[in-house]
Amino acid sequence: MAVYAGKVVVVTGASQGIGRALCLELAAQRPRLVLAARDGASLEAVAGECRARGAETQVVPTDVGEEASCRALVERAVERFSGLDVLVNNAGMGMLARFADVTDLSLYERLMRVNYLGSVYPTFYALPHLERSRGQIVAVSSLAGLNGVPLRTAYAATKHAQIGFFDSLRIELRDAGVSVTVIAPYFVQSEIRKRSPGPDGRTVLASPVKEAEIMSAEECARLIVRAMERRQRMLVMTARGRLGRWAKLIAPGLVDRLAAEAVRKGK
Repeated sequence: MAVYAGKVVVVTGASQGIGRALCLELAAQRPRLVLAARDGASLEAVAGECRARGAETQVVPTDVGEEASCRALVERAVERFSGLDVLVNNAGMGMLARFADVTDLSLYERLMRVNYLGSVYPTFYALPHLERSRGQIVAVSSLAGLNGVPLRTAYAATKHAQIGFFDSLRIELRDAGVSVTVIAPYFVQSEIRKRSPGPDGRTVLASPVKEAEIMSAEECARLIVRAMERRQRMLVMTARGRLGRWAKLIAPGLVDRLAAEAVRKGK
């Protein structure tokens, strides 16, 4: 029996990238998928692909940076499917800039609202339903939430906040039957870099990341689903990332140099 057959699964950031790939990966298990993102037309296209693979779907255009929008997302999911089993907090945005070059600090507030509060808001409204179903919370974060990354001060700060929140919430929920899984991918082929703002808020047209040499969104989604099925505490996706967590304790300067080198090489 598929783990998520008939389960109600809400996925934010579902219109593209990792979110889209995750919905398609889950769809074969025939869940009830609730797809959330700002782009309703793109969501409808993904929902059609998911239905073709066996899922029942609901599309809810959502801006995770707005509390009322997240409340409406959960309300509509529960109204449609009479419950909630899994919340996947995947929506996010990036930023690429050297801090000294930043001219618009409001970008830091925007990233915090989307990447951090955009996980807090839906989790708050979903939690009572997840407690009733003894369900799951999944946070798609980043290795940037575990280590510093140059040119990504805003992004890394939001991901550190996100991981801190969910690590703390996991402890609070230890007797409630609700599991919390944190996902820490490395570089993944995704549209997030194609729309990342630079120091002045304008989209950075040329990303330094070598897209052809990094993990595909589909492979990332497969790893996420496997971790979800196991209710795994945390998934750090690469050997480099796992080694870096330990190396940081004994040779933090080395980890800093490796992070700088990874950004320079774009992989």
